[in-house]
Amino acid sequence: MTVRIEDYALLGDCRTAALVSNEGSIDWLCFPRFDSAACFAALLGTRDNGRWKIAPSNPVRRTERAYRDGTMILETTFTTDGGVAKLIDFMPSSLALQGIVRIVVGVKGTVHFDVDLLIRFNYGRTVPWVESPDAQTHTAVAGPDLLVLRCDVPLEGHGPETIGHFTVTEGEREVFTLVHQPSHERLSDPFDVKAALAQTEYFWQEFSSRCPDVGPYSALVKRSLLTLKALTYLPTGGIVAAATTSLPEKLGGQRNWDYRYCWLRDATMTLLAFMSLGYFDEARAWRDWLSRSVAGNPDQMQIMYGLAGERHLPEFELPWLSGYENSQPVRIGNAAATQTQLDVFGEVADAMAQAIEGHLPPHPRIEAIAEVIVPFLEQAWRNPDEGIWEIRAQRQHFTHSKVMAWVAFDRISTVAGAMKNGREFADNCRRIADEIHAEVCSKAYDPVLGSFVQHYGATSLDASLLHIALTGFLPADDPRFLGTVAAIEKRLMKDGLLLRYDSDAGVDGLPPGEGAFLVCSFWLADVYVLLGRDHDARALFDHLAGLCNDVGLLAEQYDPHQRRMLGNFPQAFSHVGIINTALNLHRARAPAAKRAHQESAEHVTALDIDSGNVSAT
Repeated sequence: MTVRIEDYALLGDCRTAALVSNEGSIDWLCFPRFDSAACFAALLGTRDNGRWKIAPSNPVRRTERAYRDGTMILETTFTTDGGVAKLIDFMPSSLALQGIVRIVVGVKGTVHFDVDLLIRFNYGRTVPWVESPDAQTHTAVAGPDLLVLRCDVPLEGHGPETIGHFTVTEGEREVFTLVHQPSHERLSDPFDVKAALAQTEYFWQEFSSRCPDVGPYSALVKRSLLTLKALTYLPTGGIVAAATTSLPEKLGGQRNWDYRYCWLRDATMTLLAFMSLGYFDEARAWRDWLSRSVAGNPDQMQIMYGLAGERHLPEFELPWLSGYENSQPVRIGNAAATQTQLDVFGEVADAMAQAIEGHLPPHPRIEAIAEVIVPFLEQAWRNPDEGIWEIRAQRQHFTHSKVMAWVAFDRISTVAGAMKNGREFADNCRRIADEIHAEVCSKAYDPVLGSFVQHYGATSLDASLLHIALTGFLPADDPRFLGTVAAIEKRLMKDGLLLRYDSDAGVDGLPPGEGAFLVCSFWLADVYVLLGRDHDARALFDHLAGLCNDVGLLAEQYDPHQRRMLGNFPQAFSHVGIINTALNLHRARAPAAKRAHQESAEHVTALDIDSGNVSAT
């Protein structure tokens, strides 16, 4: 594939997602869920692994694209020597229908188009049986899956693909609908495309219109909010970490993971972003998903689940896919589901505490789960784990994991008053929190380095140490934390962006090398705000915002040397970073602007008094 990760845009219906390139090719699409097998998998292989391209026949002189304001409806405008045409792509929002609509509209002159369709079920491996019940209807079936394509453009089979050609002039349009359904059901009827477009536009605009004003960051925040909503699985409330699998963290490398599942950590941070913007319906849906997913023995609680709370997520490889730019292996499932990551208890507890502060109605099962988790975590926090970065090597006593275990007990102690035996329960949680705090300050701080370290006994650093202040474990102006920030800036900052840790050190058990993990740089900007370094915070945020692609999307990582996005796309973590840092900057900017206005007014008054020209204003 020659298409860069940042040259894709996201289509979504809150059940699954597709990636469409700026060349008009849908190269990734899974039906009926985010984690289902892809029917277009060219993203991770070649065109022969499935794609659907609608593009001008003649050379394109200019391509411009944008989402309709406040929606996930994508409009791509192609300019050729013969004219201008627009391609409108969207996934209908109706729960009764799953599919993609593509509308080509002539804007000016005459533009000739080609249609190239290759459906390959089972992640690009299975060639379907294709039939045409009538001239406007074409079906592709393999096992349980059936895709139904309807259009007025004549299509014909050409070897393994279906092709067509058409022309639009000003005001003309051609409509294509591709619908997924179970193969054993009666063929679905055509639907009203105009009504579906209007309904979908209303769905997204009604959601995004409630986004509060965030000053100069409003457009970025709204786009990130829409992206997070598109990564939400509406039937259950689960939130996936990204829409893709196996997009590499290093081109040609092995750091390729499946992110189409619900990490408690990622989803919790997404939840906090929703609540910060006043979206408590989404918060309630996720809280209910959580109460179902983690129910059971606390020692069986996982760090990630399927969209409906599934626990069995076995990891395997697809050898028939060459990988994005030959980055193998292509992985399905994720073995991290079996890891121990102590930090998730803290993230979940923090989210639930903030939900209570935001007046989200309490959930009795969540309170009951907290009562059984505390005795388990009281013992578990003393053990090493795989940590936030899901290492595939020997477990360590990661500092971040201990800090987040402290967060769990700290937050539970603050909200335990309403629980049965609440005072005694809160006092016990506070005692454990104090014990963890003392140990971290003793074992995770290196006085020679003047910094906290990645794990007990190490000299290496980790961007997750920034959470020492972001969680309130220590005040931001504590000398030990200030030393940690200085050390992180010196040793992990590369080309203006923050690495999550030194991947050459071998702590993760993987081949070295990866890009800058973008959310870490957002954490640093948040710390700058806490420290009153507003100029540094704004400069770093502006740099990060400038990495967004033309439709406002970010991947997991970025390679500053090749100036390319890396990792799965779009990444919820990165867009949570945009929202949180923008809100922090906006809140810091408001009082500063007020002070500047007052100082300016006082200065003008003084000048007027000195000149003898005092005005009524």
